[in-house]
Amino acid sequence: MQFSSDEPASRRESYHHGNLREALIEGALRLIAERGPAGFTFAEVARAAGVSAAAPYRHFRDRNALVAEIARQGYERFADELERAWAEGRPDAVTAIENVGKAYLGFARREPACYAAMFETGFPLEADAMLLRASECAFGVLRRAAEGAASSYRGQGVRPPPLMVALHIWAMAHGIASLFVGRADATRRKLPMSPEDLLESGLLVYLQSLGLQAP
Repeated sequence: MQFSSDEPASRRESYHHGNLREALIEGALRLIAERGPAGFTFAEVARAAGVSAAAPYRHFRDRNALVAEIARQGYERFADELERAWAEGRPDAVTAIENVGKAYLGFARREPACYAAMFETGFPLEADAMLLRASECAFGVLRRAAEGAASSYRGQGVRPPPLMVALHIWAMAHGIASLFVGRADATRRKLPMSPEDLLESGLLVYLQSLGLQAP
């Protein structure tokens, strides 16, 4: 492949050393941060990486495959962070769930473009088997956390279903991340408290309403 003489030397060198795949991912992340996961074309990713429009096809089938890879890598890091926050339910299941919620918001804050790719791909997760597995692994941490919390139930009725609890926790964390963390723009709502404090209080009220409490 020939590079034009006016192309930045650093990009020519990056491609020469086989870093095109990483350059495409970095370029796509910049575009996602500016326009969202559906707001750019494959050709624009190539331009952002400083290569020809045909070069990205050496690594990705199309734009969706590139977004799927970004989302897959994001889910893997996301799952790792949630797992560390869960810490096998230490010091107790309810406190550990609060820590998971903070880790959830922390990831959305640190990696807003990647987070957007994970949840706004524009195509179903089932379209990419590896992406689906990575997303299920991340949700699996929430399910284990919910199962741990549900095991603390000491009420007289039926124990809250762990899957329901996991879905409610996920919806709460994702809603707060989307409304109050996410990509910084003029439409993001202001809060009189931190998103972490809002999530912590919401989780506490929700879990106590189910009869799930820290020892």
